[in-house]
Amino acid sequence: MSALEKSMHLGRLPSRPPLPGSGGSQSGAKMRMGPGRKRDFSPVSWSQYFESMEDVEVENETGKDTFRVYKSGSEGPVLLLLHGGGHSALSWAVFTAAIISRVQCRIVALDLRGHGETKVKNSEDLSAETMAKDVGNVVEAMYGDLPPPIMLIGHSMGGAIAVHTTSSNLVPSLLGLCMIDVVEGTAMDALNSMQNFLRGRPKTFKSLENAIEWSVKSGQIRNLESARVSMVGQVKQCEGITSPEGSKSIVEGIIEEEEEDEEGSESVNKRKKEDDMETKKDHPYTWRIELAKTEKYWDGWFRGLSNLFLSCPIPKLLLLAGVDRLDKDLTIGQMQGKFQMQVLPQCGHAVHEDAPDKVAEAVATFLIRHRFAEPIGGFQCVFPGC
Repeated sequence: MSALEKSMHLGRLPSRPPLPGSGGSQSGAKMRMGPGRKRDFSPVSWSQYFESMEDVEVENETGKDTFRVYKSGSEGPVLLLLHGGGHSALSWAVFTAAIISRVQCRIVALDLRGHGETKVKNSEDLSAETMAKDVGNVVEAMYGDLPPPIMLIGHSMGGAIAVHTTSSNLVPSLLGLCMIDVVEGTAMDALNSMQNFLRGRPKTFKSLENAIEWSVKSGQIRNLESARVSMVGQVKQCEGITSPEGSKSIVEGIIEEEEEDEEGSESVNKRKKEDDMETKKDHPYTWRIELAKTEKYWDGWFRGLSNLFLSCPIPKLLLLAGVDRLDKDLTIGQMQGKFQMQVLPQCGHAVHEDAPDKVAEAVATFLIRHRFAEPIGGFQCVFPGC
């Protein structure tokens, strides 16, 4: 397995080779469709999975920031869900429906800054410190000085932010911590491969359906149900019709360098702008966030993460897509019983989207084992040690 496949951050990296369109046959085989039926790639609303949506205002030195949250449940501990880089709170949609039916809890799924529908004054500051403060500020804005018991659950980048939030004591009522498929060692190893992966993705899509289809066939999300609701949070309609980045024209994942001809650069640029206008008309959707521009923050998200996680003085759960992802520090910590671990094989990096029921069972079992929540609907703990 290559370092690219083992990457613990940003988005799900497709199977070898790491290019859009690969790994489609594997994901297609997992679709719960009857024989001969055509797959439905149409988008699905968040309201099919969450009970409500709210924009939480946070005051800061430069004014107000607005954080989008999706909520479900009315009793029990709050599960505060933090998504991976490039994703949004909608990646937790199917998991939310699954966990709410198993234990008594409340869900708050947050769009982190620069992602989804959250609007902040400085959307380019994606440092671990800033995003951890955001989490604490949102909790304070929602619950004041007496927040309910909270468990932080984060996937990939969101898992790293959950650890930084916990280690900085930014959520005073924290019960527990869960990281999903993020390990310092493999994440750091894969950083050099990320730009190549990002360059290999399509830059634009013809429609939301096209984006959803790509996410499933590329292996980014192996669960069609989840892809139909979560991809809406990853892409947006293109803004304006101008030539991006001046000297580069983006056409369906291919970057074409502009060339000057004998007539001079002006006529070439004019033709490129006209071509780009046509491209955006034909492919009006693009990514909500340019992940390539966040590279300077990647090291800060993951370096030292394993020891930070191990030092958090609360019950901890680590969910992984494969045991090969464990680094040395976590392997020793796991042998010493410093955290609980569950490996969910046959999942991609987006574990909570690929296997939402299995993740819900693991989290529910953890909550019941520690007496943080009560089971409902006859839910029985299914994993060893319960």
